[in-house]
Amino acid sequence: MGVAEDSTPMGMMFDTPRFANTVPFFRFQRFGHSDARTDSDHKLVVVMVGLPARGKSYIVKKLKRYLSWLGFQTKIFNVGDRRRLAGSADEHEHEHEHRPTSASRSAARRTNGTGNAAPACVDCDSPSAMDNGLRASSCTQCATRHSSAFFDPDNAKAKQIREQVALDVFEDLLRWLQAGGQIAIHDATNSTIERRCALISRLKSEADVNLLFVESICTDKDIINRNIKLKTQSPDYVGIDPEVAEADFRARLRNYERAYRTIGAAEEKLDVQYCKIIDVGKKVIAYNIQGFLESQVVFYLMNMNLESRVIYVTRHGESEDNAAGRIGGDASLAPNGTKYAQALARFIDRRRVEFAAEVEENNRRLAHFMASGSSSGTNSEPESVSSRGSGATAPCSMPSSLRRRVQPDFEIWTSMLKRTMETVEYFDPLRYRIKNIRSLNEIYAGKCEGMTYEEIAREYPDEYEARQLDKFYYRYPGIGGESYADVVLRLQQVIVELERIRHSVLLVTHRAMARTLLSYFMDIPTTHMPDMDLPLGFIYGCEPRPFGNYLRVWRYDPEQDDFEEIDASSVLKIRYPKIVMPEQAPASPLLPSPAETAKD
Repeated sequence: MGVAEDSTPMGMMFDTPRFANTVPFFRFQRFGHSDARTDSDHKLVVVMVGLPARGKSYIVKKLKRYLSWLGFQTKIFNVGDRRRLAGSADEHEHEHEHRPTSASRSAARRTNGTGNAAPACVDCDSPSAMDNGLRASSCTQCATRHSSAFFDPDNAKAKQIREQVALDVFEDLLRWLQAGGQIAIHDATNSTIERRCALISRLKSEADVNLLFVESICTDKDIINRNIKLKTQSPDYVGIDPEVAEADFRARLRNYERAYRTIGAAEEKLDVQYCKIIDVGKKVIAYNIQGFLESQVVFYLMNMNLESRVIYVTRHGESEDNAAGRIGGDASLAPNGTKYAQALARFIDRRRVEFAAEVEENNRRLAHFMASGSSSGTNSEPESVSSRGSGATAPCSMPSSLRRRVQPDFEIWTSMLKRTMETVEYFDPLRYRIKNIRSLNEIYAGKCEGMTYEEIAREYPDEYEARQLDKFYYRYPGIGGESYADVVLRLQQVIVELERIRHSVLLVTHRAMARTLLSYFMDIPTTHMPDMDLPLGFIYGCEPRPFGNYLRVWRYDPEQDDFEEIDASSVLKIRYPKIVMPEQAPASPLLPSPAETAKD
């Protein structure tokens, strides 16, 4: 889906409400109902389905970040985390028959059967495990450790523990929804019909709580093998030799495969909603999707993209209004802004070459990582399992697509305001696809357009104070005045398109837009979004990676007329301005400097 130029005018034929501070800010009347409730009054439980090492946790983290950015109270409930604390691995069959006493632990710690001292487990003070001659820093008796035998479907005691843990987490999830949450995500394998039916049955007693199953399926053995490698670094295998960990995890996976059944006729008979994501979105199956929240989830997942790319975000060069300390307007670039525009074009030209080299180096390291250990010749997906559609996608880029793309496409998006379009005039149009998008226009300040903050504080003191008290929901006065909540809704389609495209993009936009975009990519709460300190002269590069977005930041040095990379961890600062009323204002008001002021 391409982003077309938005035709929505900044001015409207009616004055908008002064505040947008309804929570959540998605409020849509349900047609066909006489009551006053809205779709957002309903709650949603998203239940993940799939075998291990299929990227379910990666998907739910992305989904949680997106839904939270939209303003929904969203929380992930991970069953694996609870399972690690539910009981020790020796409490079930096929493990030790009883937990050792303090005396036996002390004796075992003194010797490992060969007369040599056995080191103690760092977690439970019992002797460290020995497996195939490879020592672990923890043991299978520890409450945070479960071996593959714990996941054997024939292990009745362990199965009872696993099912009870999943239901306990589900109860926690429901209590959180009852306390005011909106969307809860049950992050687990939920790989059997029996487990899923139990969750469906439990939810029937909850009013206005809908259920959506999300299953991720994959047929690419290379991706599955890579994720199995990554699983050896999970909390289950901390301190365990990688070869021992991989062998145990593959045994665990075989146990899951024996019991796994994909979503199908059994769930359809119960009239549930479900969505299957196959091979990283190459095929999507949506069944019985009815609610607004469910449609938001499915639409987002349909546009998920795992390609190696960078989303660059920068503000335009300094404009004439910036130099004068005025917000809004449609001024041209000042001389300093033109100089920045020229340096920006040179920087992006250079970064394209550097990033291509980085991708090639990462692929080389990945190939070396995959070649290490014992996994290169193992069979990751039995044919009987694949035929049932039991695989699932993983949070890694596909190497085949990387090999196809030697010189990736690169797009540049700007707003429809002159200062952003002038900032990209020095890019070669034969090498870059440049798009002007109205949705990226700066937040519209209504009656305050073209004013300085000092003028606003003097002429509209009540407005100035109200904005300081609640910058996210505050809406500028006058026709077409906007709030940050309005900006989030305006940028929703931009975010989805950024998730969909498979190549790098440079967004040249404005401060409020940059704050809103970066709050999404870096999972910054919307309450902090309006107070992010994002001055002119910075480039923020967000690179999607398997475990989240990786941020790099470059700062423009006017003396060198070039960019230098700086520590990203110290950049995205949150500034909470003091409320300064005109009668209380000091001689030098606490206002942003002209160089930082383009629109707040």
